[in-house]
Amino acid sequence: MTTQTQDEATRTGAARGRRTAVVTGAGSPRGIGVATARRLASDGWAVALLDLDAAAAEKAAAQIGEEHGVPATGLGVDVTDEESVDAVVTRVEETMPPVAGLACIAGITSPTRFLDTTRAEWDRIMGVNATGTYLVAKRVAATMRDGGGGAIATMSSVSAVRGGGVFGGVPYSAAKAAILGLTRAMARELGPLGITVNAVAPGVVDTDIRAGATNPEKEAALAADVPLGRQATAAEIAALFAFLLSTDAAYITGATYDINGGSHIS
Repeated sequence: MTTQTQDEATRTGAARGRRTAVVTGAGSPRGIGVATARRLASDGWAVALLDLDAAAAEKAAAQIGEEHGVPATGLGVDVTDEESVDAVVTRVEETMPPVAGLACIAGITSPTRFLDTTRAEWDRIMGVNATGTYLVAKRVAATMRDGGGGAIATMSSVSAVRGGGVFGGVPYSAAKAAILGLTRAMARELGPLGITVNAVAPGVVDTDIRAGATNPEKEAALAADVPLGRQATAAEIAALFAFLLSTDAAYITGATYDINGGSHIS
């Protein structure tokens, strides 16, 4: 192995001696989750793709495993259900290399105006985004503790830091803000266990999360509001998640990384 290759390996999951990164929300073909799993696999990680749509997760995992020659599995999970989360993480523990990375990406959105929202919609949006992140992170953090540490990256949003005004309504913004508080508190508590926890806060991204609730004109308007004049690609967000799970980020914890093309500058 050359020195350059050793340096490259040190910055990747492969440097951990072949460890597994768990990625939630990894079933959509145009999603950030599958893009992140693909990027992590290219960096040498074994990957576990989790999604409510088990068939989609399995298909994506098979493609990624073949493309990058790493262990890859796709499993169905309901991130709002503690028993479902426990069962799927246990399955990953039993069938994959030790878990050292987690990207909590599963999420849903809704543009409903505040005074038109219902309690059911509030519970649904908070459940998948905030409670789902809590349940998965808690279960995987216990695995990391027993395995000597790891890295967790959560998915927040520019909507959390600018008070909405993008696409998602109040429940979405509130859920993403909750994730920021959760991330910072976990970072403080889990740091002594060798676990880093950071948040990614994207602006508008060219994915299918808004499918059925938008149109080309609205998408163009979202892009026009960004100083860089376009939406982010899923691969660009995935690159940030991969960095936060890499050993390059080993001394970063409790941070929020804005990646929004300048739509919010803090």
